[in-house]
Amino acid sequence: MKRLIFCLLMAFLAVVPPQVRAQIIEPVKWSITIQDLNDSEFDLVATATIDPEYHIYSTSMPDLAPLPTVFDIKASEFFEPVGEARDLTEVEMFYDDIFETEYKQFAGTAQFAQTFRKLKDGSFPITGEITYQACKDGQCVSLTEDVDLQYGVIEAAEPSTEKSNIWAMILEAILWGFAALLTPCVFPMIPMTVSFFMHGEGESKAQGRFKAFMYFVFIVALYTLPIAIIIFVTWLVGGNSITADIFNWLATHWLPNIIFFLVFMIFAASFFGAFEITLGSNMVNKSDSKQSTKNLGGIFFMALTLVLVSFACTGPIVGTVLIKSTSGEFWAPIVTMFAFAVAFALPFALFAFFPNLLQRLPKSGGWLNSVKVVLGFIEVALGFKFLSVADQTYHWHLLDREVYLGIWIVCFTLLGLYLLGKLRFKGEKEVKELGVFRLVLIIIDFTFVIYMIPGMWGAPLKALSGYLPPKQTLDFDLNRIIEENSDKVIEYVDAKFANMAVAPQGEAVATEVFDEEPKYADLFHLPHNLKGYFDYDQALAAAKATNKPIFVDFTGHGCVNCREMEANVWSDPRVKEMLRNDFVICALYVDDKTSLPKEEWYTSTYDGKEKKTIGRKYADFQISKFGTNAQPYYCLMDHNGNLLMKPRAYDLDKDAFVNFLKDALKNFKEGSYYQHVVD
Repeated sequence: MKRLIFCLLMAFLAVVPPQVRAQIIEPVKWSITIQDLNDSEFDLVATATIDPEYHIYSTSMPDLAPLPTVFDIKASEFFEPVGEARDLTEVEMFYDDIFETEYKQFAGTAQFAQTFRKLKDGSFPITGEITYQACKDGQCVSLTEDVDLQYGVIEAAEPSTEKSNIWAMILEAILWGFAALLTPCVFPMIPMTVSFFMHGEGESKAQGRFKAFMYFVFIVALYTLPIAIIIFVTWLVGGNSITADIFNWLATHWLPNIIFFLVFMIFAASFFGAFEITLGSNMVNKSDSKQSTKNLGGIFFMALTLVLVSFACTGPIVGTVLIKSTSGEFWAPIVTMFAFAVAFALPFALFAFFPNLLQRLPKSGGWLNSVKVVLGFIEVALGFKFLSVADQTYHWHLLDREVYLGIWIVCFTLLGLYLLGKLRFKGEKEVKELGVFRLVLIIIDFTFVIYMIPGMWGAPLKALSGYLPPKQTLDFDLNRIIEENSDKVIEYVDAKFANMAVAPQGEAVATEVFDEEPKYADLFHLPHNLKGYFDYDQALAAAKATNKPIFVDFTGHGCVNCREMEANVWSDPRVKEMLRNDFVICALYVDDKTSLPKEEWYTSTYDGKEKKTIGRKYADFQISKFGTNAQPYYCLMDHNGNLLMKPRAYDLDKDAFVNFLKDALKNFKEGSYYQHVVD
């Protein structure tokens, strides 16, 4: 059995193509200490451990040379700097043929120091940053290391700059694990789990509990072990480089999504009685032939299916944990992923226990089959979510919103008819009377059907925003028609009274009009009839021409949370008005598979890979500029690409989002911006 698990894990890793691996480059590890020189002075000593092939530079560099290592410590009433930062490591001068000058550069290890004079006694914080440039073979990265120390608390110690608290990370991972259960990609797997563990006739109580426990173990192992192996192998091969978007491939590529769709359809057909899902004996190790371990192969398959399907929603969470490993934290990502997996798997283990109790209830045969049929209809409806992701990502236009809604309306209408007894499957008895519980289900089901019907003509259906294709794929959107005609009326009135408008005194008014047709407008559309761009450079040009800040929306076709934000937050009249009038919107799809023109292909300076698609281009842009690969991710910037506010992720707080936009507008007018440093 161990050999089976190992082989499957290796196969799982092997299916991920190397071209999807992005890397975070941070080739220097820092240790920062405080050393007392006398009663009134101390040194802040920074020791750099530099990866092979890289080098960094002296604190003192000529004007025409690479960037120096700079100590930028915040001013304090407790101390003041004495002189400038200096090199403690001695090396020979290096002559640069390009700059035609001499300077010092360090490889392996290097030490730097800055002397400070104490102005007050006692303990006090020392905060700031060290900026430096690391280079190899003509490739350079400019980086920053935070300084966050406390003087006078631990004498003769070497406090580290490591800022993360492992226990806080574990607690956060546990909360994310529980929260992931409520996502649209994961919740549908609960009925599949229940149905699978219903096939345990003749089992003892101990056997059922053993299988449920092994289901829990397999889920935890499948989340934790691949990541541990990836980190370990990557560290051995590439130093501090790490895979950052493997799971984006699993969430958006057509192949895994088609496989997930087929898995749901196969299970649904089984629930309807077309066939019984059984696992061949060749999936089980010959040594595990006892009844208690007979179906371990099937349990492992169920756990593997759950883990793979859930990546569509848990991928950004997993990706964020992976990125943390690039800052030198080897064990932290593994430990936090283990905590996430335990919290995520625990409810499924409990659900795996529950079917054994169901089988011991009296008269379980008839109603148990009805439960399976109901689950079958639900699996059909939810399985189309994965086909929809592939359809949107590759622009097949097979499942536009009205087609998708039509499938759901038919599925749940048939479900209601089945509950009423008007639809029967082979071998089922006639329903002659309705119980209270069945009646409640019928009322809920048909209420849901009635709720969905207006969505065929443009109703927002906010409760389903995470499941449905975006509204802009709807052919006949009544709301859009009304808005478009309203906009034409407003434009007509504005044109008539344009000469009467007087600009407020003292305010700059943009007079230039940017009417260039948005690139990729045939591929992408904004919700709520908003206008914008899908190419960053074009959006930046439009922002400069109209003197507006730019609203960058890192999004994706397979991003459930993106659709929820658009349906629940962007739809707020205050948000919609500001996005329409005060910002230039730029939606960048990081998972789109459309090929770029060959002349636009480029090799990333970040991971050394050639970017050939729209999605690859903007995924690289997001991770290289902002250090994250999660979506949605909203960045408000000025015309020079400076952030006006701290970027915002998924959060359904409408008032907070309104303030986010208002504060950005204020900062834009005042010329201030947010200091963002990629960790």
